Amino acid sequence: MGSGQWHVEKRSTFRNDSFVREYGIVPETGCLSIIVLGASGDLAKKKTFPALFNLYRQGFLNPDEVHIFGYARTKISDEELRDRIRGYLVDEKNAEQAEALSKFLQLIKYVSGPYDAEEGFQRLDKAISEHEISKNSTEGSSRRLFYLALPPSVYPSVCKMIKTCCMNKSDLGGWTRIVVEKPFGKDLESAEQLSSQIGELFDESQIYRIDHYLGKELVQNMLVLRFANRFFLPLWNRDNIENVQVLCLVAMEKPISLKPEHIRDEKVKVLQSVVPISDDEVVLGQYEGYRDDDTVPNDSNTPTFATTILRIHNERWEGVPFILKAGKALNSRKAEIRIQFKDVPGDIFRCQKQGRNEFVIRLQPSEAMYMKLTVKQPGLDMNTVQSELDLSYGQRYQGVAIPEAYERLILDTIKGDQQHFVRRDELKVAWEIFTPLLHRIDKGEVKSIPYKPGSRGPKEADQLLEKAGYLQTHGYIWIPPTL
Repeated sequence: MGSGQWHVEKRSTFRNDSFVREYGIVPETGCLSIIVLGASGDLAKKKTFPALFNLYRQGFLNPDEVHIFGYARTKISDEELRDRIRGYLVDEKNAEQAEALSKFLQLIKYVSGPYDAEEGFQRLDKAISEHEISKNSTEGSSRRLFYLALPPSVYPSVCKMIKTCCMNKSDLGGWTRIVVEKPFGKDLESAEQLSSQIGELFDESQIYRIDHYLGKELVQNMLVLRFANRFFLPLWNRDNIENVQVLCLVAMEKPISLKPEHIRDEKVKVLQSVVPISDDEVVLGQYEGYRDDDTVPNDSNTPTFATTILRIHNERWEGVPFILKAGKALNSRKAEIRIQFKDVPGDIFRCQKQGRNEFVIRLQPSEAMYMKLTVKQPGLDMNTVQSELDLSYGQRYQGVAIPEAYERLILDTIKGDQQHFVRRDELKVAWEIFTPLLHRIDKGEVKSIPYKPGSRGPKEADQLLEKAGYLQTHGYIWIPPTL
């Protein structure tokens, strides 16, 4: 480390002992079975199995205690499933990874069966039990993780089958956990119905509602940035910030500890402070050509773009607009959190038109954090220019692999750490915010405005942001530094 170079160490399976003692995340000793339901589908092939392989390759999944089971309706053999996912896992021309891949694939077994009948799940339970017996796992200590890479419509029947046929005893530290994917319903009523159906079968501590954005490296950095850096603490409020583009992790108050429940409590509190969305602070769009698809009705009002302003009624954020913007067929593909600060009073350099200070967290692509600020342009004249203090991960952490979100979240599920998963009450209050607007859209009361593909979206969206106080910087473009 003395040379200033970063190096990569093989990560231990669990956090350090002091963290384990303080936050109650305790390693277990029984064998682990990971069951991927919907194993023949795209989500499993493109996301779930690659994440499991990367965890295996980094030493987080011990081949002496882990086995992976795929389950789906498709009638194929173990080897056929392995062949289907092989190409998504690694470039086999890489000899080192190819060897690891071969060993990993041997951990995978496949069981076929329906999602709503006991016969298939009984066969699955038998296969899992045989693995547990082969590893001499003490009854009550084995662990079963069910990953539902399935559409939400089959969650209730699948969860019922798991509960009926595939539960294991947990009196010696074992457990059964389920991971469910978005969307968690389509409005408040459907989300609550789904939560009730699953909640009747499993405790909240067993349910992991996965939102892959919460597993991204830069999103996970938000807590550290906000609460471990002194200079942010006095700035992070309505007195200094003009507008924000994202919500919970930016707006929540400091939790009393890093225990998952304390963090999730604060997220729920800030969501409960959001006032109802006003129609005049919403702009919907639909790109021209969307209705050319034969499957889309000619009178479709389905939005492909939305800008919405949320308002938080509390002491810290009163009067600060939180801007949520997303869309398809835009001029760029990116995901970022942007915090824009207020103007400097007394503009003696007459540089206000160049743009405001901004703190930007680029989630993807080109992960980075940068602070946009005004500086003197080099030279004999006293001219100002916009520049940045830049922490680009690709440059600063060369040789360090940034984990994929699914890797981190699956590992958190194995550890029993629910910090980065959506709790039922958080899901409920989030749907309470958006359901009235969604219903007005369904009734045609809020119309989608046409916009050209490759543009920023409807011009009305920019007008809304300007009205809300967001000042767009013209002439400045952040360019990721070259290595």
